[in-house]
Parts: sequence; C-alpha cells; structure tokens
Amino acid sequence: MPLPVSIVGLAVPNEPADGWLAWTRTSSRGVTMNGSLRAQCIAEFLGTGLFLFFGICCLSALKLTGASLGLWEICIIWGLGISLAVYLTAGISGGHLNPAVTVALWLFACFPGRKVVPYIVAQVAGAFGGAVLAWILYSTLFTQFETVHHMVRGSLESLQLASIFSTYPAPELSIWHAALVEVVITSMLMGMIMALTDDGNGVPKGPLAPLLIGILVAVIGASTGPLTGFAMNPARDFGPKLFTWFAGWGNIAMTGGRDIPYFIVPIIAPLLGACLGAAIYRFLIANNLPCHTCVEEENTR
Repeated sequence: MPLPVSIVGLAVPNEPADGWLAWTRTSSRGVTMNGSLRAQCIAEFLGTGLFLFFGICCLSALKLTGASLGLWEICIIWGLGISLAVYLTAGISGGHLNPAVTVALWLFACFPGRKVVPYIVAQVAGAFGGAVLAWILYSTLFTQFETVHHMVRGSLESLQLASIFSTYPAPELSIWHAALVEVVITSMLMGMIMALTDDGNGVPKGPLAPLLIGILVAVIGASTGPLTGFAMNPARDFGPKLFTWFAGWGNIAMTGGRDIPYFIVPIIAPLLGACLGAAIYRFLIANNLPCHTCVEEENTR
C-alpha cells in the first residue's frame, strides 16, 4: 500500500491512482513509492534547495537592501516556499524536506527505514545547495555591506549576516531555553502535519494539504520566530551553516558566539520535537479516531 509522505517540512500522503491514503491506514508491507530511491532523493534535494533559496533570498533582501518586510511577510514567504517545494516533490518523494519529519514518519508512520539516511543526506545537500545559489545572486551585496560597515567576516559582529542563512537564538536566551523552544514548536509542527494528512481526521486533504502546512509554518514563525528563528528542521539549519563555515564565517557560524556550539541545538531539538509531536498525535488523537493505526491494521493481518 502507498505510504504517506511529508514536507518543512512536511508530511503529505503519496497520491496513488485511487486517491490519497491516510498514514493511519498504511502498513510497512508492500510499500510503493513513485520512482526509484535515487529519484526520490533527487526530489528531496531539489525541494529542500528550493524553499531554502526563497527564504534566504527573502532575508538577504531585508538585510542587505533594506526591503520593507515585516515579520509576517517573512514568515509567509518561508511558508509559501515550503508549500511550493512540496507541490514540486510530493508525487515522487512525498516532500519530507526535513530530517525530523523523515525520522518521525519512520518511527511512527511506517516509513521504510532503509530510506531514512539517503533522504537526510539529500535534504542536507539540498539545503547547502539552496544557500549556495542564494549567495551567488546576492554575493556582491554581501561584500558591499561588509565594506560599508567595516565588518570582518568571521567576527562576532558578522553573525548578523550569517543569520541570513541559518538560525541563531536571541541573545537573551540560553542554549537550553532555545532547545526547549525548538522542541515545542517542532512537536506542534509534526503533530499538525499528521493531523492535516490523516484521512481519518476529517480535515481537508488533497491539493490543500501542502498549502495548509505552509500556513502552519508561517503561523509558528510569526509566533516564535524572534526567539530562535524557528528552525524546526536540521537540514534547513545545518546545510546553510556548513556553507557559511566554508564561505569565511568559520567557527562563529557553528557556535553562534556561544560556549556550547549552537549548531547542535537545531539538529537535536527538532528531532526530539518531531518524535514527540508524532507520538502525541498517534497515541492521544489517532487512537481515538474511527480508523485504525497502521500498527493495529498490521496486527489484524
């Protein structure tokens, strides 16, 4: 049976000829996906790169050109970028575009374990590629900004430009506070993804799912973005951080000026949060719906 898949972001079911199947009604046996694993990884690479490109270019325009973009406009651009990336990739890979989503679907929705590592590698590589492409287009403006402001790349001051590519917490937040924020918002993200893509839950499906998930990301970003930058996605954060490390920001890109290297937080916290959100939805919500979970269905065979 076809397996649900996801996008940010995020999870949307694969669309077979007879319609979209809920993740709660699938099993790990006879899983079919559209295309080979290589094609699925290429789709994850392109989709992740696409929404990172939109998001980074948006922040570049804001910081380097003084574009009049408020918090809500920025969040909407990120959310719609994710929606578009899912529309691009859902038919091939399901459009996970997020290692946290991939791992959560593996643990709680019967996603094949053999695909987890290839998907994650493709997602991180895609995020790196999206950062590179955005840099190519805006590189002249980055150099001009550094010259005008007498900014040395790799200094603590230059972190404001590195934050265009990846996330860093507000200075007032401790590492542990930032980790808590990421766990909480990623658990909300993953729980709502499963709700929005569960046919047994009676909510709109089909072509609306990617758009609704994009709006979800925008709402989370507008609510909590000033705290940590709402990473919620290890690939979205680590891929661009890796690029900035190579591009001259060096260790400051990884540490964020903290004693404990901050790059660890947007990797571990979203993974924990996504698993928490998936578990909460599956055991507290899905188990009380009329349909059976994939595990329950498997046990009846």
